[in-house]
Amino acid sequence: MSRSQSPQVVVITGASAGVGRATVRAFARRGAHIGLLARGRDGLEGAQREVEGEGGRALIVPTDVADPEQVEEAAAAVEESLGPIDVWVNNAMTSVFSPVKEATPEEFRRVTEVTYLGTVHGTLAALRRMLPRDHGTIVQVGSALAYRGIPLQAAYCGAKHAIQGFTESLRCELLHDGSRIRVTMVQLPALNTPQFGWVRTRLPRQPQPVPPIYQPELAAEAIVWATRHECREVYVGLPTAVILLANKIVPGLLDRYLARRGYDAQQTDGPVDPNRPDNLWEPLPGDRGAHGDFDDRARPGDAQWWAATRRGWIALGVGAAGLAAASVQRLSSRAGRDRPA
Repeated sequence: MSRSQSPQVVVITGASAGVGRATVRAFARRGAHIGLLARGRDGLEGAQREVEGEGGRALIVPTDVADPEQVEEAAAAVEESLGPIDVWVNNAMTSVFSPVKEATPEEFRRVTEVTYLGTVHGTLAALRRMLPRDHGTIVQVGSALAYRGIPLQAAYCGAKHAIQGFTESLRCELLHDGSRIRVTMVQLPALNTPQFGWVRTRLPRQPQPVPPIYQPELAAEAIVWATRHECREVYVGLPTAVILLANKIVPGLLDRYLARRGYDAQQTDGPVDPNRPDNLWEPLPGDRGAHGDFDDRARPGDAQWWAATRRGWIALGVGAAGLAAASVQRLSSRAGRDRPA
């Protein structure tokens, strides 16, 4: 079987839950063989069963992406078991909900090491294998928060900003070298994932995604789409596009808006147990799947994303409508000129 006919080999970090888990399912439905990287074995085993249920192969590699040696060993294990890596998705993340003044240096370091440096480690491991072959795609899973910081998530926002800068630098270097390796970043909206039930928090009420909330399958669809199309960067969801535009035009006004609304928007009405366990340092037991606790409020799709993935057809339709309107106008004008006085 030729390489073009072989199943696609994909590595997904943070594959055990949330966006990563939804992305595993999306690639599995396309017949991919998938390297599953995350810390929690229960979720990894659940993801493996789902891949195999679709007829694919999956390799579980328990990995803390904050450790570059673990990431490198995981990449080697995937290639030895599944074959050359075609796609690497950097999705692993962690966060802390806390005002800056109450957060600790250790928490900032941990979020940075997992969310930002985990992306760097994954990218380096992928490049070591893709560059000699001059083939492969790296997807950085970002957020609207890669451009716009919000209150109570400074560590996470800082890490996502760092990923954005790192990716821009890498992209320029690959272009300079004439490399065929593709790097893209997918900027996501607020999503209904399990992280809000296990994230470390100092908030008085339960954390939640900032509404409007979307299901993680929308993110997975965008990630898969980004691997199949030439795209520098992908914005998913109308709120993402609106926030990024507002941040360019009226950043000071957005500061004030978030100062007033950003605290309540990230909390439900229910109190939080101050002693609840979190996954900042160690994974929690159990298979949490892709969805969080907000199914009744989460949207499965978005008109902006629908239009963004069909721009060619929309442009063709608009052009055809314009030509039709122009033809009707010419016919009307001609009929007017030909009418007897």
